[in-house]
Amino acid sequence: MSLFLAALTGVAIGFLSGLMGKGGSAIATPLLHAIGFPAIIAVASPLPATVPSTMIASYAYSKQRLVDWRVVRWSICCGVPATALGALTTRWVDGGILVRATDVVLIALGLRLLVAAYRPSQPTNESAIVPAWELFVVATLAGVISGLLANSGGFLLAPLFITALKLPIKSALASSLAVSSVLAIPGTIVHASLGHINWTLVLVFGSTSVPLAFLGARTAMRIAAHRLERGYGVMLVVMGAVFLVIA
Repeated sequence: MSLFLAALTGVAIGFLSGLMGKGGSAIATPLLHAIGFPAIIAVASPLPATVPSTMIASYAYSKQRLVDWRVVRWSICCGVPATALGALTTRWVDGGILVRATDVVLIALGLRLLVAAYRPSQPTNESAIVPAWELFVVATLAGVISGLLANSGGFLLAPLFITALKLPIKSALASSLAVSSVLAIPGTIVHASLGHINWTLVLVFGSTSVPLAFLGARTAMRIAAHRLERGYGVMLVVMGAVFLVIA
């Protein structure tokens, strides 16, 4: 029964991953824990499936020239070592704490995004180049937290790209997916070496989540940007609050 529920979870997570520019681990973790998987297994096992799902969704966005490749390059160069460092620290952190931390981070990011989305719009300079130091700080912070929480980074990168780097939401989602497909790799390797991954769960979860990621990305490209941004914020707050209660 647990594996059947994990497959259903994969359907929802795959679609939301493509739709919201995230690997889906942040949402999958509390769901899998709620249906009976041990905390550390629920934290780490969704991560391997995010590699193919984020690649597929990122490809859908890249066909529309929505990926900011400068942001992607910086995020990968700084985020990969930071992700490995964060993942290594889970050896000394209780899995239950990580699950609750995931929920709190979801709520905080959702509220931050909603505040930004409902402010009066300001004129933007589309040609402005994000300073290198901002890219370094965002990528390193996202990498460490993503490794610690066993997430590929999308749940944190997309809101940071929007709020800190001022990228348009669809460009932020597209770039986040491209980065997430790479950041998931070192985290997967480290957590696998620590014995945190249930590979049967990975197979079941991935078989349903990967195909839906592309559909989610295509759907996002058809939604008006302001509606997508507000919906994203609401989803993060609601999911985080519900999972915090049931964790």
